[in-house]
Amino acid sequence: MMERLSHLDEKGHARMVDIADKPVTYRQAIARGKVLMKPETAALIEEGGLPKGDVFSTARIAGIMAAKKTAELIPMCHPLEITHIELSFWCDAPAGVVIIEAKTATVGRTGIEMEAMTAVSVAALTIYDMCKAVDRGIILTDIKLMQKEGGKSGVFVRTEP
Repeated sequence: MMERLSHLDEKGHARMVDIADKPVTYRQAIARGKVLMKPETAALIEEGGLPKGDVFSTARIAGIMAAKKTAELIPMCHPLEITHIELSFWCDAPAGVVIIEAKTATVGRTGIEMEAMTAVSVAALTIYDMCKAVDRGIILTDIKLMQKEGGKSGVFVRTEP
C-alpha cells in the first residue's frame, strides 16, 4: 500500500506539512547531475577559455545561493538553517560531460534533499548560461538524490550507478 502524500490534506488540497512535533536531528543529503556538451566546450571549461570567465567558480557560487533560497522557489519547502553546502565538479572533456555534486547539511526538523537538488540544478543552469555562446546544444540531465541521512525515514542510498 502506498502512503498518502504528506503535502495533501484530506480533501486533496496542497498544504505545507506541520513539522512542529518532529525531533531536531542532523540531516544531510548528496545530489548529482550531469551537463552534456560538445567535447570542445568541455575542453574550453577546463582551459578557462570561455569569455564569461571561470565556469566552475561561478556555478559553485550560484549553487550555494540557490540552495539557500530553496524555500522561496519550491512552494512547500520549509526554510532551513543550512549548516553546510559544498559543490564539486568533474569534467571529462573527451566525453563532453560535466558531473556536478552537491552536499548539504542541517540540524533541523525536516530534510535537506531539496536544497541539494536545487544547488545541482542551478549550478547546471549556470554552466549552460556561461557556455551557451559556444554551444547551444548543451543538455542538463540526471539530476537525482544520491544519498540522504537523518529524520524518521532514515538513510537512503541510491543503488544504481
